[in-house]
Amino acid sequence: MIKLYGNPRSTCTRKVLMTLAELKTPFEMNVVDFTKGEHKQEPHISRQPFGRIPTIDDDGFEMFESRAICRYLNERANGHLVPGDAQGRAKMEQWISVETSEFSVNAMKFIYEHTFKRAQDPAVLEAAGKALTLTCSVMDKQLAKTDFIAGPTFTLADIGYMPYAEYLMGGPAKTFLTANPHVSSWWTRISTRPTWQTVIG
Repeated sequence: MIKLYGNPRSTCTRKVLMTLAELKTPFEMNVVDFTKGEHKQEPHISRQPFGRIPTIDDDGFEMFESRAICRYLNERANGHLVPGDAQGRAKMEQWISVETSEFSVNAMKFIYEHTFKRAQDPAVLEAAGKALTLTCSVMDKQLAKTDFIAGPTFTLADIGYMPYAEYLMGGPAKTFLTANPHVSSWWTRISTRPTWQTVIG
């Protein structure tokens, strides 16, 4: 059975939890308490040399980096979270790259500020806000054409955005999402999935 080392409040752990839930893959949860700095200490630092969460151990096969873990889990399960055609996979990877480079890095500034109460420099928030405004407008144009961010089906790309959107929606930064009608509708569709409700519950 897969052993998952992470924390249910962690955005990256939630990506892996959602992937496991969608694939109906059994796993054993091992909580790493980042509030106590356990992610920076042994034994976790031997599992993840950069001191982050999550990691997995699949019968001796160890991995870190959440997006790579999610791809592995889907392939391991012969899952449905990656499109079967080359163009579909390329679009999924495109939107995962957007999430990595444009969305999550800026969303986290507001999540640190409003959720985890780690004060951010006002100039940092201003720059992140401008970037998120652009990113969400680009996402809105895509979601005007497709039900999910990378096309007609729910994929790992959608999962990548979910933890950050969940935290944004819990604070004043939710307006970055709600100001865009197609992004807002997409979030309603994916956040009401029973699997996600289990992950955040």
